[in-house]
Amino acid sequence: MPQQDLHARGVRCNSVYLWQALQWLMRGCQWSEVALRADCSWTAKWLAAAALLWAWSDEGTLRERFICSRRLVMHLRDEQTELAGSYQAFLKLLRRWTGELVTLLQHALRWQMQQFEQHWKLHGLVVIGVDGSRINLPRTKSHQAAYAPTRTSQRRKKTGRGKQRKPSRQKHAEGPQFWLTTMYHVALHLPWDWRIGPSNSSERADALEMLATIPEKSLLCGDAGFVGYEFVRSVLATNRGLLVRVGSNVKLLKKLGFVRENSQTAYVWPDKVASRNDPPLVFRHITVQGPRSTIHLVISLPEGQKLSDQQVAEIYRARWGVEVFYRQFKQTFQRRKLRSHAAANARVELEWSLVGLCAILLYASHELVRQNIALKRLSAAGSLRAFRQMARDYLHPANPRDTLRIRLRQSLVDTYYRSNKASRDYPHKKQTRITGPPKILQATEQQRQRAKTIKQLQK
Repeated sequence: MPQQDLHARGVRCNSVYLWQALQWLMRGCQWSEVALRADCSWTAKWLAAAALLWAWSDEGTLRERFICSRRLVMHLRDEQTELAGSYQAFLKLLRRWTGELVTLLQHALRWQMQQFEQHWKLHGLVVIGVDGSRINLPRTKSHQAAYAPTRTSQRRKKTGRGKQRKPSRQKHAEGPQFWLTTMYHVALHLPWDWRIGPSNSSERADALEMLATIPEKSLLCGDAGFVGYEFVRSVLATNRGLLVRVGSNVKLLKKLGFVRENSQTAYVWPDKVASRNDPPLVFRHITVQGPRSTIHLVISLPEGQKLSDQQVAEIYRARWGVEVFYRQFKQTFQRRKLRSHAAANARVELEWSLVGLCAILLYASHELVRQNIALKRLSAAGSLRAFRQMARDYLHPANPRDTLRIRLRQSLVDTYYRSNKASRDYPHKKQTRITGPPKILQATEQQRQRAKTIKQLQK
């Protein structure tokens, strides 16, 4: 904390509350791991603080956001030495050190999440949702060269009844995009980790890469895209559970006899896997009535854990929180399309946007927990507005009855039901095909004999 405190002529300013929030969010960061040049006017701590304020700002351009964040950091430092005022120098530092700084902040934010002991688990398990989404990029030469969508192989054209019309929204050319895969703490309603890549990235590969960051014996929850024998086997081998929705692209076997069975026991055992004598994967098959059709779920729990069918259904419905986070990020935080024109700068912008929104939601959640307010009532728009107003009015005299914490505890969603309003934005509806039921087959005698042989070899 600066020796002169954050006072202007003896008057306490709103900047005090922002400084308190930044200190809490960056608690435990080992800045010595980031070794900036000796002649650099920025330090790792103040570079991270400026990057967070830069991400929180709602100015029209990235350069204007930097000017505002640098001015606020200069006030918070209250030191005689000037910070470099070049936006290009600021971006150059972030391009070099964003990976290390974001990793430090992620560790600090996760440690703070673990202090919410009463909200850490859902039905006795740490539930982590996973899903992917696309982030649009400007159509610049840099982005087109780095992230232009690749052409898929030509498929056989169907004619007559087999031919389906494409909706008009699918006919326009797609521009360059990022693929963002996010792991989401379901009970805390907060992002846990993420991976950024080109638009053709594999979300299953990203999920496996992030698997080491989630606690052991936790439950990974995904939609119908997180299937596949190799992916599932890799997850279960780490002593973590898996809950996924299965569709018509999955074949479930019944009465294989590989383990002691009940009416819900099902196996995933593709023919190619069985031919190389790899064991079948054992699941519990549960059906839940959805709004449009029956939802088929398969779950494999960590050793020693138990869940009822109703609890499994509640966990899968709660997984929808990751979709809500994407809406908060794209719509509320206005990151549907990034502003950076250079490919290297766009990744920096996206990384700090994710850290910035996560930090705001975490600090707001901390205040709601202190006031015994349910986390599901947190308003992302209200919390973001509170931070931005404090940053904009940082020189205003502080009002003890209008602090940042008070504004955050008042930033709540309404408790009454709002009617469904059709969006006027293009496209009007997200017309996705309904996921069909899985193929449920009875195991043949040959499959049972092969499974018995594999089981004997494992002993």
